[in-house]
Amino acid sequence: MPKASGDFETPSVGFNQKQEQILQGAMRVFLRTGYAGTSMDRVSAEAGVSKQTIYSYFGDKKGLFQALMEWVTIASFCSFFVTVELQGEPAVLLRQLAETYFTKVADNPEYLALFRVIVAESERFPELAKLYTHTVIQRGRQLLSQYFACHSELGITDPEATAQIFFGSLVSYVMVQQMLYGNEMMPLTRDRLLDSLISLVLSKSEIR
Repeated sequence: MPKASGDFETPSVGFNQKQEQILQGAMRVFLRTGYAGTSMDRVSAEAGVSKQTIYSYFGDKKGLFQALMEWVTIASFCSFFVTVELQGEPAVLLRQLAETYFTKVADNPEYLALFRVIVAESERFPELAKLYTHTVIQRGRQLLSQYFACHSELGITDPEATAQIFFGSLVSYVMVQQMLYGNEMMPLTRDRLLDSLISLVLSKSEIR
């Protein structure tokens, strides 16, 4: 579980029933009042547990918020690649990665609501944005970059930048289409995006 520390940790997965009860209450409070307006007293009242119980599990508010991100997003998305190297045919793997992000993360209304909190509070509390970037985006970029580097046949000269383009495109799509009403103003299907994105990444390779 997250500790009360200034250091980022690789998230674990799995919470017991009491922890999930606390996280459910914390979710409602964070979404209602934002990060700054959330207190352990409010979470305690909402979750129906003592403050000491919350502290014993999560350490402090930062630890609680990190656990909430893990519960809502990381356990779903990062379970795809948190402990093993990425493997498989490039075109298949990239599509699987993208579809996992869309179906398990982007289609989760709690994820979108939590992401809005992170964006809204990022100026006053930059550690929240850094925490999300570290636990979700950076981890994915590192592993995909390693995958590209191990497949020289793809002809990718900058694996890290290419991995950033891939994951950045997925995050941007969700923000524009689902959070900024792009679906209403300029519809773009996920299949069209993925077909073009994967073709772009593999454009220097004979692998299709």
